[in-house]
Amino acid sequence: MRTVDLIEKKRDGGQLTQREIDWLITGYTNDQIPDYQMSAFMMAVYFQDMTDEEITAMTLAMANSGEVIDLSSINGIKVDKHSTGGVGDTTTLILAPLVASVGVPVAKMSGRGLGYTGGTLDKLEAIPGFKIEVPEEEFIRLVNENQVAVIGQSGNLAPADKKLYALRDVTATVNSIPLIASSIMSKKIAAGADAIVLDVTTGDGAFMKNPEDARRLAKTMVRIGKLANRQTMAVISDMSQPLGEAIGNSLEVVEAIETLQGNGPADLVEMCYVLGSQMVVLAKKADTIEQARQMLEESLRSGKAFDKFKEMIASQGGDVSYIEQPEKLLTAQHEIPLVAEVNGVVTKLVANEIGIAAMMLGAGRKTKEDAIDYAVGLKLHKKIGDSVAAGEAILTIYSNTEDVAEVTALLKENIAIGEVGVEPPLIHEMIIE
Repeated sequence: MRTVDLIEKKRDGGQLTQREIDWLITGYTNDQIPDYQMSAFMMAVYFQDMTDEEITAMTLAMANSGEVIDLSSINGIKVDKHSTGGVGDTTTLILAPLVASVGVPVAKMSGRGLGYTGGTLDKLEAIPGFKIEVPEEEFIRLVNENQVAVIGQSGNLAPADKKLYALRDVTATVNSIPLIASSIMSKKIAAGADAIVLDVTTGDGAFMKNPEDARRLAKTMVRIGKLANRQTMAVISDMSQPLGEAIGNSLEVVEAIETLQGNGPADLVEMCYVLGSQMVVLAKKADTIEQARQMLEESLRSGKAFDKFKEMIASQGGDVSYIEQPEKLLTAQHEIPLVAEVNGVVTKLVANEIGIAAMMLGAGRKTKEDAIDYAVGLKLHKKIGDSVAAGEAILTIYSNTEDVAEVTALLKENIAIGEVGVEPPLIHEMIIE
């Protein structure tokens, strides 16, 4: 078998066999196929697309390129949740203990943030003492005992994806749905879940700006999951404005605590109920979405979900006093309001640009090596459709420097006030095939 023949076959619109795809992915992972040939292959995929069978074969080849986590010793059906990313997306911090509190085992492997999208691990590490590096045996023990643990991804999880992802970034092949879908699903399958709930975001703050592209990606990933014998469904959610009110690591932890205590922003709470209900049904802890939602609402109302969050933090070494007194997390030296200059209604909050403003403060990374300032970020006081008076704060900037002129200028460019603001729909569509 020759790499050039497979490139030519895909370039001309042919369908590769599972054996050919396995050979290609294995060869590239083992450094037997050079970057320039894999770049040519990915460009052929970019223009010629792939069938569901090809994408599934590539996903499984990537998943099997390294360690595949065996979670069979964890009791019950393990359901994973994955978001394609956004701004102010605090759902995992809330969902993990909320879903675990009704008896669903949540064995979650999460990643760090890059650019304006926040990473769950960075948020958890804002809690003093919290350990995200946990041996596999300890991880399994924690989930069996507490129903929940959230840790960092194994360094050897889907190494083919790590190589391909870096190559896509420098060859203008990032926005290929087969390559995106196989990247996401290979890590989810290697992480050992029995079932997967996908949150595919669309809008300014999402990877997929266009709802039609988001729909195709969601449908593709659901099909891959099912062909790989994983129960899979997807929610297409809106990310044209930030989800919730907090953007920044400590701020988002505080928002998660407030939500688990019953005082969260309406859109964030609803998103957690939508995703959580699907997880509960896939885990067979409820027969219907309505029943699952009632279980989650009762757990939140009774305090069980908040108690489970404290248990999760304590069991991984975190200082629970910061959960019980969340104001201890708010250590930014300066709180600077951004006020409205006119009366009106908020008509625009461009999510990705607002996320970039938070990154400029130090809340996110421009490169993987950058250090994060856990304390800084933004807290929204108004969302699209809310009325605002001249002189009233639209948001507060949390900063460790008084010089926020550049950040303020970017925010002003991407927040608009007019006469009518129509709140975008939170959920666009459910993909259950």
